[in-house]
Amino acid sequence: MFKFSSIVSGATSPGERPFRYLSHHLLGLVQTHLWARVLVGMILGIGVGIALGPTIGIVSPDTATNITNWLALPGQLFLVLIQMIVIPLILASIVRGLGSAENPQQLRRAGARVALYFLMTTTVAIAIGLTVATIIQPGQFIDQTLVQQTLGSSMQAALAESAPPVTPSLNDIPKHVLNLLPSNPLNSMVEGQMLQVVLFAIIMGVALVLMPAEQAKPLTDLMASLQQVSMTIVGWAMRLAPFAVFGLLTQLTAKIGLSSLTGMAIYVGTVLLGLGILLCFYLLLVLVFVGVRPLKFLSSVRELLLLAFSTSSSAAVIPLSIRTAEDSFGVRPSMSQFIVPLGATINMDGTALYQGVAAMFLAQVFGIDLSLGSMLLIVVTTVGASIGAPSAPGVGIVILSVVLSSVGIPAVGIALIIGVDRLLDMSRTAINVCGDIVATTIINKWVDDPAPELAEVPVTDENVR
Repeated sequence: MFKFSSIVSGATSPGERPFRYLSHHLLGLVQTHLWARVLVGMILGIGVGIALGPTIGIVSPDTATNITNWLALPGQLFLVLIQMIVIPLILASIVRGLGSAENPQQLRRAGARVALYFLMTTTVAIAIGLTVATIIQPGQFIDQTLVQQTLGSSMQAALAESAPPVTPSLNDIPKHVLNLLPSNPLNSMVEGQMLQVVLFAIIMGVALVLMPAEQAKPLTDLMASLQQVSMTIVGWAMRLAPFAVFGLLTQLTAKIGLSSLTGMAIYVGTVLLGLGILLCFYLLLVLVFVGVRPLKFLSSVRELLLLAFSTSSSAAVIPLSIRTAEDSFGVRPSMSQFIVPLGATINMDGTALYQGVAAMFLAQVFGIDLSLGSMLLIVVTTVGASIGAPSAPGVGIVILSVVLSSVGIPAVGIALIIGVDRLLDMSRTAINVCGDIVATTIINKWVDDPAPELAEVPVTDENVR
């Protein structure tokens, strides 16, 4: 009676006040922060997927497939929008970031240090992955009978046919180098050859720096407009992010169920452990070279990392990455708008670490003993395949097939890990984005000569929420 009268009169008991305050706080958080809405979508997606999937199975498998296909539609639209705009965004950002330097000496120093930094961190990431996988031996925890039932006779055929390809001779190296440069840039954009697009953008940006300012200004202004249009479209896509995450996770969980995820727990744990070690390596770099304490750094990038985790696309969070680098760490726009898009394309440390663990895991599953030379080949192949890979969900599996074929591991083994790839894809994307911010802050600190800043491109909440 007391409670009913209290509700009618609008009063609350002391015990109800904290709950009501908490509910209002959570509601405000969800309404004002994209990451909170995405987090809710993730939780609901997993719950609905469990209910529809084989774990509970409240509906028939055919009905569940139809339902999840419709629920995943916003997610597919989200991915299409990101894939549609990623090339214009990267092209405009790199050309504009380089063209704004107006200082060839600064550009030369920044470019050389960025290249060396990316090469160093990518190599360290792969070494961490190979070391962790060698110590834990996650492939030894997989039942060979289960592998045979999963892959069937295709496994034996793949093992018989699989062999490491012949190493290119010295005479073939000039041809491979020439293939890196786009003879037809438009064709490279149509085919999604990201490395060629990046090289074309870098060449254009360097040419703009060497041109007279009055001649370079029209193209620089055009790139600024293209960059702003791209950011606006990314903002539209991000409005779909909570619904996209909900639908995609519902579809994923409904297909594989919890039992499949449990069976791969050791492999997943190995990858996550490696990514955690890589994150500690990043925090050490920031502390030593920039002087930012680890907890302060993590607090500044938590929203960015959660958004990258939920979208599985470093390209989708480029505007927010640029804003975080500039607002939280004081990075100059001429640096952030050059390094962040470049890093989103070629700085794939988390993905590279994942390739090393996955290759070692499948080699252990198939009983293939990898020599030191094979491990070095994995390092070289992973670095080459990761550079220029599209910063979109699922690209890690494509890179992995290239890495596996380089050392004679049957690519059919990808069927074993495809079920848990979504979770690992989200995790390594967050680490990739973290690596981009770390690289931007460190290079900005190293190249400390003041340069004319870019005209402000507003990276507002409207762009990323």
